Amino acid sequence: MKISIERAVLLKAVAQAQSVVERRNTIPILANVLIEAEGSDVSFRATDLDIEVVDRVPAMVERAGATTVNAVMLHEIVRKLPDGATVALAADEAAGRLSIEAGRSSFSLATLPKEDFPVMASSEYAANFSAAAPVLRRLFDKSKFAISTEETRYYLNGVYMHVSEAEGGRVLRCVATDGHRLARIDADLPPGAEEMPGVIVPRKTVGELRKLLDDDEAQIAVSVSETKIRFATPEITLTSKVIDGTFPDYTRVIPTGNTKKMEVDAQAFAKAVDRVATVSSERSRAVKLQLDEDRLVLSVNAPDAGAAEEELAVAYGDDRLEIGFNAKYLLEIASQVDRENAVFMFNSAGEPALMREGNDTSAIYVVMPMRV
Repeated sequence: MKISIERAVLLKAVAQAQSVVERRNTIPILANVLIEAEGSDVSFRATDLDIEVVDRVPAMVERAGATTVNAVMLHEIVRKLPDGATVALAADEAAGRLSIEAGRSSFSLATLPKEDFPVMASSEYAANFSAAAPVLRRLFDKSKFAISTEETRYYLNGVYMHVSEAEGGRVLRCVATDGHRLARIDADLPPGAEEMPGVIVPRKTVGELRKLLDDDEAQIAVSVSETKIRFATPEITLTSKVIDGTFPDYTRVIPTGNTKKMEVDAQAFAKAVDRVATVSSERSRAVKLQLDEDRLVLSVNAPDAGAAEEELAVAYGDDRLEIGFNAKYLLEIASQVDRENAVFMFNSAGEPALMREGNDTSAIYVVMPMRV
């Protein structure tokens, strides 16, 4: 194999590959990226056995072929090469080396046989559809903060993507929860997604997928089976196993009887929460909300550190209410609001609160209260 490729193109492809690779693994080949050159394209493939990413980029292919080389090492070398450089990669299979040359710099890296590289088995997909990048970005960006990091509840370690019924008909829905807060985001159901099985997309996959969704003009081809999900653009294909588990019935924790309504400027609310939480003890980070007519008082009382209080003008016309929340959860939920106003719906001090953006019910958030 012998190719020449622009540094910027190579860096982007290798960066995508090395982020999938597990830094600590007992199988040496999994630290490597598989480079395959053919025609006028080069593909870079990396896997951790749960996720596989393939990035195809244009290059000058002098001699077709394939090899595998340490992904992190290759990324570091390319990252440190000067902008605008043309990089020449040449594999010597007999010697088990890959030479990298750019300008006056040259490197030689050890390779492993391409035959040892595990390729994820192809799957029969039950549903194939296309979705605009901004639609998928909104679904995953607004829900991922609520993914659980508790390994024992592995079925909560991802975003549950499924087809659901809503007021206006069937929707494509993403839900994430860790038991303390919940995010439920809806989008119009794309043609072809009707038969999609509900799948739990792992946290790491959600992070990798984000890199495919930056281009607002891009259309993402999505394929879903009971065990795998695949997202593809013309250049990049991301395939992932889904979490083998049953997502709990989240509809039971979404309150329907909350009638006490508070409307507040989302940015002003987030900044006020952040300010008063400065004095709270890291362990509890509890913030008390005292609601009276058109007035909200946020307060924190940490006996070992101090106290803080801030008043905000809000739209509220119901009974007086005192309720406490984890400051971090309030901040994360408030930061999801794209519009000016956040609408909070309360019932009592011991029951979960609901939040949405204005009258938009396509994105709703639930947060459990704390004793304060």
